[in-house]
Order: sequence, then C-alpha cells, then structure tokens
Amino acid sequence: MGFVRPQFTRDMKAIEFENVSFSYEEGGAFAIKNLNFSVEEGEFVAILGHNGSGKSTLARLTNGLLEADGGTIRVFGEQLTDKNLFEIRKQVGIVFQNPDNQTVASIVEDDIAFGAENIALPREEIGSRIGFALKAVGMEEFRHATVSRLSGGQKQRIAIAGVLAVLPKVLILDESTAMLDPKGRREIIDVVTRLNRDEGITVLLITHFMEEALRATRAIVMNRGEIVMQGTPDDIFERHEELLTYNLTLPLIGRICKELRTGGMPVRDTLDASSLAKEIAACVSGQSI
Repeated sequence: MGFVRPQFTRDMKAIEFENVSFSYEEGGAFAIKNLNFSVEEGEFVAILGHNGSGKSTLARLTNGLLEADGGTIRVFGEQLTDKNLFEIRKQVGIVFQNPDNQTVASIVEDDIAFGAENIALPREEIGSRIGFALKAVGMEEFRHATVSRLSGGQKQRIAIAGVLAVLPKVLILDESTAMLDPKGRREIIDVVTRLNRDEGITVLLITHFMEEALRATRAIVMNRGEIVMQGTPDDIFERHEELLTYNLTLPLIGRICKELRTGGMPVRDTLDASSLAKEIAACVSGQSI
C-alpha cells in the first residue's frame, strides 16, 4: 500500500486543557495554574510570554512529556493517560530549541526516518514519508546531505521533517527559532505557515519573538502560568501598554509599522525589513501587494 497523505476534518478541538495545574516541585509554585485552554483543529496559535511564564510547560504537557498534577488534558477528544501516551505522541509532534539535540543520524534521510522506524512502518512507507516530509519543508535536494554541514535554519527544517514523517495532526514548536539568526527564523516561520495552510496541520508556536505571532490566527499571552491576553495578533499588538506590564513589547519593526499607520500610511505588520519596504512602496504607488 502506498503513502496516503493525512486528512484533517477541521471540525473538532485538537487540544483541550480543563483546570490543568503543574508544579516542578511538590508543594512549590505552580508553573501552570488552573489553566483552561483549547485549540481548534487547523488553527495556528502563537503562545507568547517571557521566560518562566509557563508557555514551554504547556507544550510539554500537551504531548505527555510532563504529567499534570491536576485537571484534564484531551487531544482530539481523547483524555491523555499513561495507557494512550504512545498514540497521543504520534498525533502531537514537538520540535525543540536546539536542532543538534534532535539529530540522531549523520545523513538527512536517516535522521528523518528515525521516528517512522520507531513506529514500525514498512520500509517502502518510510521512504515515501521521507519524500513527503522533505518536500513539505523545502529540503528535497538535501536528502543525502550530511546533517552537520547544514545551516542552523536547515537543521531545524530537518528536525521538523523528522516529526512530519510520523504524520502528526498537531505540530508544536517550542522556542524552535530561538537559536537561529533572522534569516533562519524567517525560514522556519515560512515552513510552518505553509504546513498549516496547505497540509491542514494544527500549529502551536511557543515563542518570545513577538513578530512571529503575526502569522498566527490567534495569539495567547501567558504570565505566571495563566493566560492573561488572547485574540488576533492585531488585537494583541494594539494593546501595547498592557503588553509592557508582562515584560513584552512590540519588536522594532512592529513599532515602525504602528507609527507609519498612525501617520496615515496603511502598512500591514510584517516580519522583516524587505517586506516592510514592499509595503511602503505599494502604499506610495497606491497599489496593493
């Protein structure tokens, strides 16, 4: 039987937290406190917050890397328990901050195959999934490359491909761009935006880079283990003074966009200077891009 692309229904909740709490030390402060939170299938949600806000703890609770002290976590309607942990992890893939820590083989295709081999897929199916995953992250020409010779952004794309080869319904990026330069960060955000749009994969982006939230359909701000703000990225960014109270601020390019709009130039928020230049040129010429 040949490779079958994953199908997504987009008619149910992908992730649900109901009164979930978690502490790293018994009797210690809660990293997550009575959290009620959900993500619809097909959503692209950005979780924002400073260090210690609980956003990475939320990511690890979602696929069972951490076990909640209280409350209920459901993935596609199934309560997360020790008995179904293996199946849940096949549906929820997570990519961490340092791609070198996720590398298990020296050659790209072998590295991508690792997860698929661990769920005992036939060799032919694994080969098909490697091709699918490489195409999804735009790295087809690197199938036989040596991982150690890739750039940081390329390594992170391979890490994402390794997760995709298992065909998860949810992709979590836990500070996955933190160690990359601006070009590498932009590459990764482009990839996950395309996966969400074209493949229907639900994306949960954990980040402290405010501009990365621009691609999301919804943004959530966490502070001390609780959700303190949520809405569209535009809604969140408009509440700049409130963001400051949570030690968050608009990136420089976001502040420039805001000032330009205040001055009467209707530019859209953007991730980088070249995109902003195109926005300004379009406004000046009276054209839309």
